[in-house]
Amino acid sequence: MAITNFKTLLDAGAHFGHLKRKWNPAMAPYVFDEKKGIHVIDLNKTVVKIDEAAAAIKQIAKSGRKVLFVATKKQAQEIVTSHVKEVNMPYITERWPGGMLTNFKTTRKTIRKMTSIDKMMEDGTAKTMSKRERLQMTRQKDKMQKVIGSIADMTRLPAAVFVVDVRKEHIAVAESRKLGIPVFAMVDTNSDPKPIDFVIPANDDATKSIDLIVGLMCDAIKEGLSERKAGKEKAAEKTAEKVAEAPVVEAKAEAVVAEKAVEKK
Repeated sequence: MAITNFKTLLDAGAHFGHLKRKWNPAMAPYVFDEKKGIHVIDLNKTVVKIDEAAAAIKQIAKSGRKVLFVATKKQAQEIVTSHVKEVNMPYITERWPGGMLTNFKTTRKTIRKMTSIDKMMEDGTAKTMSKRERLQMTRQKDKMQKVIGSIADMTRLPAAVFVVDVRKEHIAVAESRKLGIPVFAMVDTNSDPKPIDFVIPANDDATKSIDLIVGLMCDAIKEGLSERKAGKEKAAEKTAEKVAEAPVVEAKAEAVVAEKAVEKK
């Protein structure tokens, strides 16, 4: 598993919290000090929390389940998109569609509608429509693609949700909590860590900090997927060996039966 350390986090500026007057007292266990009115996050605790989160997220990926990444703040959008695409996980970087998880049946209907429009455009059905109808359909499809195109392959609720900035993504956190879905999150000093299952105390505004931590989570997912693939290959090899051994076993059984028949005579 990818290893991070105190210096790596320090270089990324993960230790910078918010102004003291904006802090959430629930973050006190993760605050190391205060300098010039700004809280400093205890990176030793951040290292421990990253390791815990990475180990848990790796197991989820290894089990074949999905982790939904949510980061709609501007400085995190491109970072999350580039990292998460590599591991083929769903993500939301535009806006959170209210009820996306709690009303997942409706979300799936919207995805199916978007897929249906894609098929109509590909098979030429759209060409039989009027220019105005095609334009309306294209606009509708583009709007849906922008918001939920990145979760088109998510056929069921995710096994976990990873959030950058729990204050901004409070609706996503609330929906996940309501459904009992574990929440992993970067939590800054101005946020409440209580609703979060796997708290990663860190600066959730600096691009380097976001890039480092999201990258580490995706590396853990890669390892989980790799181990899952290796496990499947071993299982396939064992099955092939059993199939290959079957005729030999049957031949031996037939020989034993024949010998016993001769003995009886």
